[in-house]
Amino acid sequence: MPYVVCAKWTVKDGHEQEVEEVVRALAEPSRAEPGNVFYQANRDPEDPRVWFFYELYADRAAYDAHGASEHFQRLGHGVAIPLLASRERAFYETWGALEERAPC
Repeated sequence: MPYVVCAKWTVKDGHEQEVEEVVRALAEPSRAEPGNVFYQANRDPEDPRVWFFYELYADRAAYDAHGASEHFQRLGHGVAIPLLASRERAFYETWGALEERAPC
């Protein structure tokens, strides 16, 4: 079943540029993961410290593989996450139209 992750990162003051660089570096390898269906980072236009991520994976195992990937361990956990004031995540399973169209 397709698995959705919505994440919100709020960056500590003064670290906006460092985290932006990490977000840019994570996009391509995250999108190239075999179980990734969609990966989009979004930045709050009024507060450059706030990022919102919408991610869609083939299933929970694909999301777990993303978290364990070399690039996320190195860049996400190794660089960006320590620079965050807060990190929120919400998880969903899709149902309805997406499932009916085609399996991920």
